[in-house]
This record gives sequence, C-alpha cells and structure tokens, in this order.
Amino acid sequence: MTDRPAQPLTRRGLIAAGAVSLAAPFVLRRRAVAAEPLRLSWNAGAVCFSAVPLAFQLDLFKKHGLEVELVNFTGSTDQLLEAIATGKADAGVGMALRWLKPLEQGFDVKISAGLHGGCMRLIGSKAAGVTTMLDLPGKTIGVSDMASPSKNFFSIVLTKFGIDPTRDVEWRQYPADLLGLAVEKGEIQALADGDPLVWRHTRDPQLVEITNNVCGEFATRTCCLVGVRGSLLRDNRPAAAALTAALVEAQHAGYADPRAAAAAYAPFAPKFPVEELEAMLRSHAHNVTPVGDELRRQLALYTDELKSVSVIKRSTDSGRFAGRITVDLA
Repeated sequence: MTDRPAQPLTRRGLIAAGAVSLAAPFVLRRRAVAAEPLRLSWNAGAVCFSAVPLAFQLDLFKKHGLEVELVNFTGSTDQLLEAIATGKADAGVGMALRWLKPLEQGFDVKISAGLHGGCMRLIGSKAAGVTTMLDLPGKTIGVSDMASPSKNFFSIVLTKFGIDPTRDVEWRQYPADLLGLAVEKGEIQALADGDPLVWRHTRDPQLVEITNNVCGEFATRTCCLVGVRGSLLRDNRPAAAALTAALVEAQHAGYADPRAAAAAYAPFAPKFPVEELEAMLRSHAHNVTPVGDELRRQLALYTDELKSVSVIKRSTDSGRFAGRITVDLA
C-alpha cells in the first residue's frame, strides 16, 4: 500500500468523470481567499465522505471563495493525516479513531470540525451463536486492519460491556473483501468494518448487525473530521475557515438530500447501486458536525476511551490534548 497521491482531481475532472452535474445551482460567488488551489485529501473508498464530491457538485468551494483540488490517497486514513502534515495536501478528511494516536505524537495538523457520525458496523454470525455483544467472549473478530478505526471503536464498546478486548476476544486480520468468506469457513465468528464494504453483510440472512457507531451514547458523536495543515492556518486562516465551512455545509446538504449525496459519490463506488449508497447514508448521522467546545468535548471523550484500550497513553490529559489538536474557525 502506498501513500503516494493520485493525480489531483479538480471540478473539471469531476465533471469529466461524470461525478458533477453541469446544472449545478446558482450560488453567490465570493472574492477568492486563496491565490492557489487548495489540495484536499480524502479516501474515495469511504462512502461517508460523500459530502466531498457533493461540495463540488453544489459549487460550495467556489461559493466560499476557493478553488480546490481533490487528491485521493488510496492508503489508510492515517496516511491522509501524514499527507496534510508533510505538505502533500492543505487539508483532509479522516476518521477520529485513526487520527488521534498520531496527533498525540505532534503532527502539525489541527482539527477544525467534525463531519458526521456513523459508518462502522459489527456483524455477528448466527450459526456461531453471536448475535449480541455478550456472545463475543471466546470468539474471533475479523478486521481489515489491526489498527483500524473499527477495531478501536468496537474495542471501546467491548470494555463498556465489561469484556476485555485483548484477553476475552481474538482479533484476526483479513482483506476486507474476504471477511465474509472467513465467517462462512468458521475462521471468525464476527467481523468489524466500515461502509460501503461492510454494508453487504447487513443483507446476509446468516449474519446480524450487532451494533454500530450511531447507537446509544454514540448517536450524536462525530466519527470523521476535517484536518487542516498548521502552516495553512498560520499563513491563510481565512482559507482554512472557508474550506471547513464549505465541507460542513456539504454535510448538511447531504443530510437534507441523501439521494443527491449518493449520486455524487456513485462514480467512486461503481459496484453499489445509488439506492444502496443512499440507504447507507441514511443510516449515518450526517447532521453531526461539532466545532469549538463541543468538538473538543467529543475528542476528549474518545481520548479517554482510547486510553481504556491502551491506544492512547494513560498519562495523556484528555482535555488539554483535545484543546491542543483543535482550532476554532467559526
């Protein structure tokens, strides 16, 4: 897997790829706030980032005075963070439970907003008798990455049920598209992953969705974030604010019209009908976009929870850490 970026994708490129309607609605143009296009990194394999192509379709970056190039990093979401920190991108979108650990180590990136809740699911095998959290002790859970946000999140959930995620269950890594086969072969009794790939397993009558990250106390908790390069904040804070505002606006537009968001994202997930992508988006919480104090509160909660599963150092002051890695741009 490489952290080398693909060719930047501009609005013109999105139109050529069929991802943008030529009949985008009229929007008020503002004076440009950045002399050069900003590079926004994302992982096109995550349907929960559908607001990114939707922002192009609705001309929201231009509305906020920006030209934006979209750079797809095909690696993991922590590589997106590294891309921002090392200047390969000016900003990016990624997952809180992937980014908090490297941010603890001092990357020059600030979190400016949360983008949405939901997109991770824990699926159990009915044949193996795994239909609730309490069925998991002694069982094996398949994941696509041993440092994945899904593994981190469901480890946290296990602890809340009094189950030790390191001693009471086993974790086993498989390529994401082989997780279902591993369940069929009995090698694992549950799997944890993110949409869109995990979605197909919710439609398998032999499997059951045990829980996800829009249940209970996590119903209004953000899971994905906007990260901005520290030097951009220092050199052009208005551009960072405009980019954040455009992405948050796109999230709310997608929440109001999930079909439009699904259609904007569909070129990046050709194996999934637009109807399925829309159903995935409706199951998320795309109106959860915390900033400021609420963002810091949620990230401090995640930090405490990651300390409970030995991902973040126990000596870390969660409130101070959340304050250090965030920025108010409203």
